Amino acid sequence: MDLFESNAQEQLHLSAPLADRMRPDSLSELIGQEQITAPGSLLHEAIEKDRVFSMILWGPPGCGKTTLANIIAKVTQSEFVRISAVLSGVKDIREIIDRAKEKRNLYKRRTILFVDEIHRFNKSQQDAFLFHVENGLITLVGATTENPSFEVNPALVSRCRVFTLKSLGHDHILQILKRGLTDQKKGLGRAEESFSSEALAHIARVSDGDARIGLTNLETAALHFGPEKIISAPDIEAAIEKKSLLYDKAGEEHYNLISAFIKSLRGSDPDAAIYWLERMLAPGDDPYYLLRRMIRFATEDIGLADPGALTMALNASESFRILGRPEGDGSLFQAAVYLATAPKSNAVYAAHKAVKQVVAATGYQPVPLHIRNAPTSLMRQMTYGKGYKYAHDYKDGYVPQSYLPSTLENQRFYSPTQRGYEKIVKQRLDAWIDLKKN
Repeated sequence: MDLFESNAQEQLHLSAPLADRMRPDSLSELIGQEQITAPGSLLHEAIEKDRVFSMILWGPPGCGKTTLANIIAKVTQSEFVRISAVLSGVKDIREIIDRAKEKRNLYKRRTILFVDEIHRFNKSQQDAFLFHVENGLITLVGATTENPSFEVNPALVSRCRVFTLKSLGHDHILQILKRGLTDQKKGLGRAEESFSSEALAHIARVSDGDARIGLTNLETAALHFGPEKIISAPDIEAAIEKKSLLYDKAGEEHYNLISAFIKSLRGSDPDAAIYWLERMLAPGDDPYYLLRRMIRFATEDIGLADPGALTMALNASESFRILGRPEGDGSLFQAAVYLATAPKSNAVYAAHKAVKQVVAATGYQPVPLHIRNAPTSLMRQMTYGKGYKYAHDYKDGYVPQSYLPSTLENQRFYSPTQRGYEKIVKQRLDAWIDLKKN
């Protein structure tokens, strides 16, 4: 590289966004992720000693996955190649493999391939790596925001070490912001006092653990107000829009949030339930999906402990259908609070599972003759309906009688609890069972 080219690259770097300029060059500069990068850790030793192995870096946006890859690129003596799964295909992978073979054969250099957003590759594209990762031709470093257990081929995951990165904490983001603000070479080169502590805290808070968003918001505010003004928290609110809550309706976070919502309902915590409900509604989750889950919850986790729960969930769905958003949102919250505070029973759900298992194991047992319908004389000659006792002809509308196939006589599937309305159901059933025994 000649002097002109070097100067051109330096100018290009200085014109890059602040978030790119501030990427650390070494592990000692890295803020956060100490659980995997602390001195003496497996990853720290692998990078510092240039013994990088195939790995997948899994974590939310802006937590340092690409930064770690950049550090590997600066430290390693290997050939370092980076691609994005969004922009690359199998043809690009084959070209990289061919060049890797050439580097190994001619220069005895191994190739480290960094694939950003590796979960965006389909199965055949991911399969293209397998053989070459296994035989050591390439060392694969993949970055993904999605759970690799779901989005990356199991065969490829088994050949890589998975490192889980966490969202950066508030204090981590503050450190990064202060460095970006005051760094004279790569940052904004301003005094820390040019932003009030409340302003920096506000930027850190709305960054939601994403360093890239934080630095972008810092740079936006600095350019908007200029160097003369001391920037306050209200200035920040005026200059930047609050970042949308981290949420991918098709990804793992969707399932994490709906799991938290359902478990809060089941745990009878209305405050947690409506918190997670809002966390899903705010970024734009489908309200009808949430209503369907609440209808299902009413039958699975409440059942006959409160028969009104299903009515409430269905009414909320109909109310929302009529009102739409935002007026109809209240119907979801009313239903969520009702479901959370209702008595709980999964007895009907458990009975359903139990009877399914018995039917699968015993097959289709014949209907007992005495409870078969007998609309024709032939059926009556075959004793269809013979001996059937009409319940309404007996005291309290109940008569002891067998309704199950003979092979399942006295089999119990439904065992009501002592909670809510189901306590009354249990008392009735127990009385009827005693009558049968006697």
